[in-house]
Amino acid sequence: MKIAVVYNRESQNVINLFGVPNREKYGKRNIKRITDALKKGGHQVIALEGDKDLIDRLEEFMPRVLQGERPGMVFNLSYGIQGQARYTHVPGMLEMVGIPYVGSGPLAHSLALDKVVAKMIFRQRGLPTPDFVVLEEPGFDPPDMAYPLIVKPKNEAVSFGIKIVNDIDELREASQVIFDKFDQPVLAEQYIAGREINVGILGNSPPEALPPAELTFGGDGPAIYTYEDKMKKSGREVGIVCPAPLDPETTERAGKVAVGAFRALGCYDCARVDMRMDADNNLYILEINSLPSLGQHGSFPNAANAVGLDFDKLVNRLVEVAAARYFGTPEPAPVDAKARDPKALIFGYLTQRRDRIERRVKEWTNRSSRTGDPVGVGGATAEMESVLTELGLVREVNDSDGRTVQTWHTAAGGDGGTLLICHVDVPLQPDVAVQAFRRDPELLFGEGVASSRAPLVMLEYALRALKHARLLRRRKISVLFYSDEGRDCRFSADVIRRAAARADQVLVLRPGSSGDKVVIARRGQRKFRLTIESKPRRQGQVSKRPEVMLWLSEKLLAFSELNSRKDRVAVSAIDVKPRAFPMLLPHAATVTLLLTYPKRDVADAVESRLRELLGKTAGLTWSLEAESDRPPMADRRANAALVKRVRDVAESLEIPLETESSLWPSSAGLVPEETPVVCGIGPVGRDLHTPQEATPRISLMRRTMFLAQFLREA
Repeated sequence: MKIAVVYNRESQNVINLFGVPNREKYGKRNIKRITDALKKGGHQVIALEGDKDLIDRLEEFMPRVLQGERPGMVFNLSYGIQGQARYTHVPGMLEMVGIPYVGSGPLAHSLALDKVVAKMIFRQRGLPTPDFVVLEEPGFDPPDMAYPLIVKPKNEAVSFGIKIVNDIDELREASQVIFDKFDQPVLAEQYIAGREINVGILGNSPPEALPPAELTFGGDGPAIYTYEDKMKKSGREVGIVCPAPLDPETTERAGKVAVGAFRALGCYDCARVDMRMDADNNLYILEINSLPSLGQHGSFPNAANAVGLDFDKLVNRLVEVAAARYFGTPEPAPVDAKARDPKALIFGYLTQRRDRIERRVKEWTNRSSRTGDPVGVGGATAEMESVLTELGLVREVNDSDGRTVQTWHTAAGGDGGTLLICHVDVPLQPDVAVQAFRRDPELLFGEGVASSRAPLVMLEYALRALKHARLLRRRKISVLFYSDEGRDCRFSADVIRRAAARADQVLVLRPGSSGDKVVIARRGQRKFRLTIESKPRRQGQVSKRPEVMLWLSEKLLAFSELNSRKDRVAVSAIDVKPRAFPMLLPHAATVTLLLTYPKRDVADAVESRLRELLGKTAGLTWSLEAESDRPPMADRRANAALVKRVRDVAESLEIPLETESSLWPSSAGLVPEETPVVCGIGPVGRDLHTPQEATPRISLMRRTMFLAQFLREA
């Protein structure tokens, strides 16, 4: 890949010189170390000053790519030349012209540089940071804080102007220096006596905390890292111990706090969180450096080295995590349009269509088809029919009911092949607010985006890639889609069982789990409607009949005692609707009970026990009816070969993939015991069925690539 290392060192190539100048610079030796590391990683590298001619130079070095080529990238080391929020200048230019780059975006840099705003956000997120005040101008009133305090400019980095003060006179003197030299407000915060701990963050999905590093201070002077220390002008040695000598609990806590700060400000790829730790091991965030130094003796490279990433590996790892964030796959490569290798053709087809795939997710997400919306579901069904017809698939009449479920197959037929199962309805109630599609650098958000929409697009483009490689007609592939997921497959269950029995293997395109997991076992779920009725009564009226709500509370408490982690059984009330006449106590109630279970005989036993606990009560009647029953998906012997193939294909593509069991049911439980099945094949889902439902952009590409290559080999 073409990579431009962009920095600010000597250039003053701007239209005018004014405003606060940049005092941070990378040495020539460090810039060369970084460019050499990238060259060792196989990249074509150039080093450029981040000034007003940067865009012209970048366009010359990495012109607009042809179809199939991978765009170049900027390795951003730029601290800016002058003015406010200097870290944002080069990233803002790159955002404008559409060039990918390593590191955080303009917003995160702005927040990190404004220490006061950053501390307010940390407080809002419940992250620990020292108490503070902002001194706007000379003549300020003495702050109501205990000394010593530490003062620093509000919007600077690299420890500029930092000083410990012990009384109001020292505070006024140190603040005046900052007012005069930096022309900005002063941040005065409580000084935390103790140890200086830095935690580096690397990556995005999820961000990972590197081992904490501790700064040690030799010689005279305060135990804080000053600008003079960094410039080797203080006359004392500041050492770095990494990993820091901390107990495991404190190490883990420091990592969680650092990741929390990284996410709170919306950073990407890398950062360094500076903390102080007091005598009681309490951690306090001082600031976050959104552009951590890669200098030879910096704490960030030292921490990376502690986990096996030497300097060369660290630099190239930063390119990899940024590439994954932008392009969706770690190593997309140019593909010759004339290549005959089907694997390469599929790879090239999909990697060249990332934007189209995401636009298709947007189209589907903005198409409403909640389970209870027959018009919307009908439109979604028609859309799927149109897609499958265009791809050359044929409807299987025997495994379609014309209303809630349809099965289609390729020209080669579906019997004895691979059956793909998905649903077109979004299982949300009408009173849930509509969430339109939106996108950020890592995630796609929107109604049903992970539970339904991304899997549908993944299916469509995997089949399109096979068609592009001229393989689709020759593969035995069936597609079954249904529209009653929100009704627990009440109407589609028989057709799903029948179609699955005719297949050689089944993949269910439900969303994958966090950690890039697919599901090989699921518990079953029964839903009951409990109806209770008695005669109306006034509040305070003496009666031998129990109050309906008090009686119900006692029974729900008794039901909860049936919960057993050992037996993998859980009983919960998920909806309670009392009924009452005006001015009277509730005389009736309807309760929805949810039972999750591992085996059908266990569910039968628990249901019997529920009826026993309800018992008989004079003056009160009840009924317990099963509304739905979603069978468990057993971890069956027949699955071993299929799971191995799934793993092998993922591994061949360098796609992370693990297996797990799940508490929640799916249509995979309807697949006969003798048929191999894997669920959770769809893109990873987050916050399902909530306003924050999302799927990672990288997961959409990975899972689409996986499915296409799996079907290629099927």
